[in-house]
Amino acid sequence: MAGVYTDQRLNLSKLGKAFGRKAKVSNRTRETWPSGIIGGASGTVSHGGTVNPSSNRKSRNGNPSPTAQRARFLSQSREETLGSTNLSTKRQRIAELARTKAGTALSTLHHVIDLEWMREAYRLTRKDGAPGIDGVTAADYEVNLETNLLDLLERIKSGRYVAPPVRRVYIPKTDGSQRPLGIPTFEDKVAQRAIVMVLEAIYEQDFLSCSFGFRPGQSALQALSALRLAFMGRKGLRWVLDVDISKYYDTIQHHHLREFLDRRVTDGVIRRMIDKWLKAGVLEHGLLRHTTEGTPQGGVVSPVLANIYLHHVLDEWFELDVRPRLKGNSILVRYADDSVMAFEVLEDAKRVIDELGKRLQRYGLKLHPDKTRLVDFRIYRPEGACHPDTGGTAFDFLGFSHIWAKSQKGVNGVRQVTAKSRYARSLAAVSEWCRRNRHLSLRDQHAHLSQMMRGHYAYYGISGNSRRIRWFACKVVVVWRKWLSRRDRQGVFQWNRLNAILKRHPLPPARIVHRLYAPASKALP
Repeated sequence: MAGVYTDQRLNLSKLGKAFGRKAKVSNRTRETWPSGIIGGASGTVSHGGTVNPSSNRKSRNGNPSPTAQRARFLSQSREETLGSTNLSTKRQRIAELARTKAGTALSTLHHVIDLEWMREAYRLTRKDGAPGIDGVTAADYEVNLETNLLDLLERIKSGRYVAPPVRRVYIPKTDGSQRPLGIPTFEDKVAQRAIVMVLEAIYEQDFLSCSFGFRPGQSALQALSALRLAFMGRKGLRWVLDVDISKYYDTIQHHHLREFLDRRVTDGVIRRMIDKWLKAGVLEHGLLRHTTEGTPQGGVVSPVLANIYLHHVLDEWFELDVRPRLKGNSILVRYADDSVMAFEVLEDAKRVIDELGKRLQRYGLKLHPDKTRLVDFRIYRPEGACHPDTGGTAFDFLGFSHIWAKSQKGVNGVRQVTAKSRYARSLAAVSEWCRRNRHLSLRDQHAHLSQMMRGHYAYYGISGNSRRIRWFACKVVVVWRKWLSRRDRQGVFQWNRLNAILKRHPLPPARIVHRLYAPASKALP
């Protein structure tokens, strides 16, 4: 994260003492109890309930009798159903409270966070992520799950919870630079998920329909569909402002974020936890850095805080202040920090781009000078050239290039195809995996490549993109043969041999997974 920071050498051997109690890990065989049930020697007792004698009956060989097993199964099912019902009711109550008290700060929210809430937070937390600075994995944490969750809950409520710093890692970006990520500890992820569940119930009542990123029930494909429908409709949107905020997650101003949170959430427990995460710092090469701005990209709570920030800085400003003052129609589609604005009138687009930079600068943000540009997205342009004040005739959004193209029936329509940078990155990932794993058996390589191809189709397999995903499927075979030929010194892996293998065990064929719209000839007004 950018900004003012202080450096501190961290002794990794004292992490348990420095950042709170470490999750209890045991090698003993554990007993897994259903939600809301405490097992004892005298029988199965639910909270506020009584002993069920039938669950203690055993057969002559010492094992529970079929009647006892059936009774215990029914009791577990009933408790799990009640638990999920209670969680749903709590969320609905918070949402209803936020909806009825729009614009009012809510101060009593932490009472809904109990052991049942923590179990759900644990269930929603990804178990396959990399461990944080303490090295505890999800499997380690699960060994004494009930004890760990109870201890975590008590520390959250009492204020004794100490947020550990995140572990800094870097991943490559399409432009050749590196994106910094912060990996929290697994217990910190569970704690963040518990707070996020409360924040989502509140802010889902406030977020506008132009926001699609990291929201329940919203997705990138829905953002793409909304944008295409806006172009294909009768609004005449032909001038596009491709917005890119430079290092957004690293430049979020903490004092502005706290000011935005004050408008809706003043609960002491929740706000105290958020402040601890903002001040936790980053551990990189044994050096602990505390920053005054930014939120680590990679945490569970970071996307929600980033959405809250841009909701006030960009969404409300555009919908409430900008749109009523424009001459023509306009639309904003935002997914996290990626935004696209479309206008009917060129003068409106120029006015907005001038004011947008000032608006973002007021809150410590800055437009990327190279990636932010105005696009001439008209169907017909004089002499086929774009307007001199614009920087192109197509734009990329969420991994897709947006262009005008004719359907097979000769009808013009907006087509969303895989962006060249994403296409190249996907093939590079396939090539790198084949290079590193060419020693594996053909069966194992085939299984992993099939998984990678299905994942590619699951996102890029949308209407109008069939040609690009077919290209990808063909290139995967070419790349695979290239690295199979380099397994040994026996020469080139012959095509007839590979084709015989693929005939018996074919790779997943290219297919359209998401039918976002009807054919272009039917979609036009």
